[in-house]
Amino acid sequence: MKGARVKSEEKPRRRLSIVILFIVVIIGLFLLLVNFITDWMWFAEMTYVSVFFKQLFTQLEIGIPVFIIIGILMDVYLKRLRKGYFTHIASHEETDMKKLGRYTNIVAAVFALIIAFYTSSKLWFKILEFANSTSFNKKDPLFGLDISFYIFKLDFLKQLNELLIAVILLFIIVTLLYYMILITMHSPDIMEEDETTADFTDDEERYTGNSNPFGDNTPFGKIFGGVGGARRQAKPRKHFDDNNFKQLLTIASGQLTLLGVVFFIMLAIDFFLKQFDLLHAHTGAVYGAGFTDVNVTLWMYRVLVVLSIIGAVMTVYHIRKKQLKKVFTIPVIMICVGLAGVGIALVVQNLIVSPDELDKESKYLSRNIEYTQSAYQLDNVSVKKFSATEDLSSADISDNSQTISNIRINDYTPVKTFYNQTQSIRQYYKFNDVDVDRYTINGNLTQTYLSTREIDESKISDTWLNRHIKYTHGYGITLSKVNTVTSSGQPDVLIKNIPPASSIKEIQVTQPRIYFGELTNDYTLVNTTEDEFDYPDGSSNKYNKYDGTAGIKLNPFARIMFAIRENSLKLLVSTNVSSKSKIIIYRNVEERVKKIMPYLSYEDDPYAVTVNGRIYWIVDAYTTSSYYPYSEPYSGTTGSTNYVRNSIKVVVDAYNGDVNYYIIDKNDPIAKTYQKIYPKLFKDFSQMPQALQSHIRYPNALFEIQANIYTRYHMSNVKVFYQNEDQWSIANEIYGTKEKEMTPNYYIIKLPGEKNAEFISSIPYTPKSKQNMTALMIARNDGDNYGKIVLYQFPKSKTIYGPQQVESLIQQNTQISQDFTLWSQSGSTYSRGNLFVIPIKDSLLYVEPIYLEAANSAIPEVKRVVVVYGDNIAYESNLGDALDSLFGSSGGADKSSTAKNDSSSSGSTSKSDYITKAQDAYNKAQSALKDGDWTAYGEYMKQLSDYLNKL
Repeated sequence: MKGARVKSEEKPRRRLSIVILFIVVIIGLFLLLVNFITDWMWFAEMTYVSVFFKQLFTQLEIGIPVFIIIGILMDVYLKRLRKGYFTHIASHEETDMKKLGRYTNIVAAVFALIIAFYTSSKLWFKILEFANSTSFNKKDPLFGLDISFYIFKLDFLKQLNELLIAVILLFIIVTLLYYMILITMHSPDIMEEDETTADFTDDEERYTGNSNPFGDNTPFGKIFGGVGGARRQAKPRKHFDDNNFKQLLTIASGQLTLLGVVFFIMLAIDFFLKQFDLLHAHTGAVYGAGFTDVNVTLWMYRVLVVLSIIGAVMTVYHIRKKQLKKVFTIPVIMICVGLAGVGIALVVQNLIVSPDELDKESKYLSRNIEYTQSAYQLDNVSVKKFSATEDLSSADISDNSQTISNIRINDYTPVKTFYNQTQSIRQYYKFNDVDVDRYTINGNLTQTYLSTREIDESKISDTWLNRHIKYTHGYGITLSKVNTVTSSGQPDVLIKNIPPASSIKEIQVTQPRIYFGELTNDYTLVNTTEDEFDYPDGSSNKYNKYDGTAGIKLNPFARIMFAIRENSLKLLVSTNVSSKSKIIIYRNVEERVKKIMPYLSYEDDPYAVTVNGRIYWIVDAYTTSSYYPYSEPYSGTTGSTNYVRNSIKVVVDAYNGDVNYYIIDKNDPIAKTYQKIYPKLFKDFSQMPQALQSHIRYPNALFEIQANIYTRYHMSNVKVFYQNEDQWSIANEIYGTKEKEMTPNYYIIKLPGEKNAEFISSIPYTPKSKQNMTALMIARNDGDNYGKIVLYQFPKSKTIYGPQQVESLIQQNTQISQDFTLWSQSGSTYSRGNLFVIPIKDSLLYVEPIYLEAANSAIPEVKRVVVVYGDNIAYESNLGDALDSLFGSSGGADKSSTAKNDSSSSGSTSKSDYITKAQDAYNKAQSALKDGDWTAYGEYMKQLSDYLNKL
């Protein structure tokens, strides 16, 4: 009775344990699925549910069939193993076949699950690329395969083969594991027992002491006999059972044969695929397969393929013949061939190719040049001769007023500093970046700076209410021309203040709120019972309620989900949040676009534009690959990216958060393949609103990559290319006070031979290790000319000043050098802006602004503008005066300046008078310093500072 009571008590406990375990598992799965569920809600909000489920559905479409097929095959395989084992292996033990069947099914299922999980999680996107690949209509020169094979298929085949090799190894492990299970549950009688009997004579009988009163066949008799009356028998002798052991080896040899054959076949495929990697190799002077690769390494791989196939055949033969040692003959030969191939390649490269490299590699260098140019879209560069004459007249300057009036004399860094000092309004606002763009202002195409005013989350009170409910958005933009300054030398701001006040009739910002930006890194809650801070209004604040379309409604289920996701109990219990409230996540522009489409590369600097009263972000997206044949990687590292296109523009609404992907390059096969995979995500460029189309820019990041590649790959002649006879460098300039390599700059210029000015980006070249300029590369940005690259090549018969030579001319100018010295001595900080190389007709004009930051001011101002034309230098307080002094015409350039304002307010004292006085004060201060008269030194330095400030 007591035992029954214990058992009855154990049953409820066991049931309770099962229930608790089940609840724990459910909760665990629920927590694991929180991110999945909330992301699903977000993609539904973005109307990109098909994009979200594309991965899951593809993985299921791959994983389920793989699981079923592999599971069935493995189950059949294991059952055949079991059948063979039981047929050939004798055992005295009784086997629990039901239990063994469960183990068989579990092993097969686990094996299939591992393979299916790896295949679906690692290869799903590669499979989609393979299935939707788009032809490049260009073949590689070695194997004659379309380039799409290398971009979309080669990596998939390599990974698939690696997976199969891993499967073989895992297969061996599973086979051994299953044999261990079989041996444990059905132990083979490897040790055989001899039957022995007592040594009695036929006529002799011996008393055994056995007298069982219950009988031998009754239950009590068996017990009684087992306890005391069992007949003692001699202990059997054991010896090795050769038959069972041989049967084990026979079964094992069959499995080894199968695995060996499959392994050698996989090895053959691996070596076969390796030959295609030669097109991305770097041997000697060639990027791609060179002389040694084609004539040695390629044949080594082919021999290894043949040997692998022979190895598969010989494995079957030798194992059947029970010649196990000979199985290793082919692998040894393969190792020897591999080592010999590497050795021969080194000998050929060093003793045959290197002494006659140009002749031996000529054909392969030609391929290298052609395919690198194609990979970076440098095969259609329009090369034009530019005479660089010095015959510009006043009329020429006036005729090019569209170019002159858009020369940038404000610089990024001073403008950003100025915006943050004067337009941030409150300490919690910040202008994160300044972007160059163009707008039509008063009927003219005008280059501008634009920056958004965002909330700096580090500057607001760090409470949950403030971070997620109160301070939800930035407010407004600041916009100014790049070519005009105020009388104090600061940017002339055209859109400013809060709310935005615009002095331009063409640009009015009617929806200035910025819920999505570069600094919006946290989630926010809208439509709560608490009003959102909108903007400061004098000593008080204005408040607002969000009425846009962004956000996920917080019903009770969603509220629980996001509370868990954000680890926020306040989100769950706050009385400010109701069922009408919405949560907005992924508000950072970069994070937002990457979350939707992570298989593109993105520009790390989105730029803002204002169109039809709203603010948008434009993000440049790139399609890239490291498998383009014979193309040199732009980083110089073998195996890194060697193909790039800016094929996609992404537009994000700063208020509603809508994200749209537009394909701008219809000829890019990678973009077309992605469009096949995600038909509802990618739109044609024609679907982008016309107002936004006018603001797309050719990205400087891509242009800089192309410009660097072109320093060498402009040489199409193999001999010239090999010897680097005409290699170029990106020109250097002095920026601030230090020398640095120039970067592309945007301009509005009327190019030679064109009727209208257009938005372009340019970068100058010099011959390698020289300072004179040899060419100017320009990327066009507008309309049908978008993406076209023009190279203006200067005559080699005369010297064209390069940027660094112009910088030296500026530095050597007596008046300029004096001012630099005086400003430094007075404690002020001067800096030199970008040097602009501007083509006008057949001539070149160089412009460089000079900035001054006074010791008691944190805002740099445009103090001087230097214009260089030939050997002539103009150094004036504004661009208009500088052009006037050189050509007799300002060309419509701005003439506002600090100096003029100062001179008009200080009687008849001219600029030259102040310079003379400043120089005199400086000389007197130095004399006083030598005499040790510190009082006089201080007075003269104060005078010097006053004169410089008036300058």
